[in-house]
Amino acid sequence: MDLGLSGQVAVVTGASRGIGLAIVRALAAEHVQVVAGARGTSKDLDELAGTGLVRTVTADLATAEGPARLIGAAGDRIDILVNNVGGAAVRTSGFLEITDEEWERTLNLNLMATVRTTRAALPRMLAAGRGSIVNICSVNSILPDPVVIDYCASKAAVANFSKALSKEVGGQGIRVNTVSPGPVTTDLWMGESGVAASLAQAGGMAAEDVVDAAARNSVTGRFTRPDEVADAVLLLASDRSGNTTGADITIDGGLITTW
Repeated sequence: MDLGLSGQVAVVTGASRGIGLAIVRALAAEHVQVVAGARGTSKDLDELAGTGLVRTVTADLATAEGPARLIGAAGDRIDILVNNVGGAAVRTSGFLEITDEEWERTLNLNLMATVRTTRAALPRMLAAGRGSIVNICSVNSILPDPVVIDYCASKAAVANFSKALSKEVGGQGIRVNTVSPGPVTTDLWMGESGVAASLAQAGGMAAEDVVDAAARNSVTGRFTRPDEVADAVLLLASDRSGNTTGADITIDGGLITTW
């Protein structure tokens, strides 16, 4: 299927690894010019930059200045914005041990980075009369979990923000949608200090057992791959979904049961 994305300009946040890297790779494969923003680079991202389709911009998106710096580096044209940057800390000590500073850090990275980057990019889209914004959300926006309580709250806010903005700008040619993955085979879950390792340490078990237990909660019995999330993002970014806005695509292997 030709998505008709060739020649467009995209900005992707949190682009150096995991889901963000997969999105950059998928966009570049469609001959999209990608501006990849991250606090640091990676070997894989540097290799994509060598293709000539990807330009990396080092920016700390958790700061007030970082998003504007990234968007400024993208130039006057932005057809696609993918807000992917985010993170989750495991709170095995319980709600009462989470400080204001930790709440603020989570909300700043998961919510305000999306808000600020969107605010910086939106005028370019409005001037062009078209654009697609895809925000990476999470099943935890509607599936609260006390061990990532602040992450859940921040992703619920991203979902609400995205839906509200879609109503404001939909009549001006701008579509805003979200993709909500369940557990994905990235460092957030599988890394040395990821969710699985943190839960394993707290529970006195092996990280592999934590992963296996989480996978069994899905109908498919496995985690989602980053490239599967990227495929959904590309569909929402393209005019193949030209009348889709305010929507959410859940990719969780059937983790959340619905009628």
